[in-house]
Parts: sequence; structure tokens; C-alpha cells
Amino acid sequence: MGDSINLYEAKTHLSELVDRAAAGEEIIIAKAGIPFARLVPLERTRPARRPGGWESGVWIADDFDAPLPPEILAGFLGEAGNPSPETPPARRARPATRPNRR
Repeated sequence: MGDSINLYEAKTHLSELVDRAAAGEEIIIAKAGIPFARLVPLERTRPARRPGGWESGVWIADDFDAPLPPEILAGFLGEAGNPSPETPPARRARPATRPNRR
């Protein structure tokens, strides 16, 4: 069994007692010298995380972080298909919000 603490003292030092219980200690709270309650740590609801586990399911190319080819980089920068700053890129037509009824 764990330490026995008077109810009044437990109210005064509750934060400290909770920290001790969370660290694994079992604390008995007594009222008039009679054990009244038990303060124990909660069980973990999920297993602790372990790094790794994807090594066999993920592949990264050797040139993953190599600079992009100029034609692809231009597309990201908005330069592809836009020969001059004065000519805005073409806009695509928006789809109809509802079908035509006749």
C-alpha cells in the first residue's frame, strides 16, 4: 500500500499529490484515520510512440532535393505560358452551376 494522508492535508497539497501519483506512487487518503480514497496514476490508453516503422513502405528518390528543371520551376513561378508581364494568363471557363433546362 502507498502513503496514507489525512483528507485536510490532501486538500492542501493536492497538486503535489497528483504529481506524485502521476509518477507512479499510490496515495491513500484517510478521513479520521480510516482509508477513504486511493489516488493512483491513470493507465495509458494507447501505446507509447516509437519512431520508424515506414522504412520498408516508403521510397525516396536519390535526387529528391535536387534543383527543379527550368521548365518546371517556371510553372511554379507563374512564368510558363505567360510571354510578357502585360499579357495576363488565359482564364479557363467556369463550369455551369446547374444544367440547362429546355
